[in-house]
Amino acid sequence: MLILILMAAAALSGWALWSQRDKPGSAGGEVRPDYVLNDFEVVVLDKQGKESFTMRAPKLERDPNQKTMDIATPVFLVPPRAGGNGGPWEVHSQRGWVSAEGDELRLRGQVKADSTNADGKPINIATEELNVFPDANKATSAVPVRLIQPGTIMTGSGLQADLETKNITIPNVKVRYEAKAR
Repeated sequence: MLILILMAAAALSGWALWSQRDKPGSAGGEVRPDYVLNDFEVVVLDKQGKESFTMRAPKLERDPNQKTMDIATPVFLVPPRAGGNGGPWEVHSQRGWVSAEGDELRLRGQVKADSTNADGKPINIATEELNVFPDANKATSAVPVRLIQPGTIMTGSGLQADLETKNITIPNVKVRYEAKAR
């Protein structure tokens, strides 16, 4: 009889401890990532199974509820499309965010994007915010942007870019022609 009472008490104690434990996300509303990657490289494919972009970074955390990813100092490599003009894009930033579907990249803090045009000449973009849509091969920004091509330095507010054709539109642009601009 004593053994049965002790077993019942142990079962009740276990159940009481289990029901009082901290549940994920209950402490201050903070959600723990469902996975973390350190020092990694990942190749993301589009719906046709072709490379959409490659990403390298020292740390990535995935939000289990939103299915989005936050990335520390990412480097994105966006390959040229078949028949596209110029080389791949290499984009660096301090922080990055990837949508749940992987169809939008939000880059923040000292964003630098480098590529080459159809003639092999460099194209350099610098801004604080850049939104990249790899499936559509487009990029946008609503903040000040600086674009450098050989002989030309353009500054303005905002950006609309077709990453495939290297056609870049900067509203409210100020252009400076400089023979040594790289």
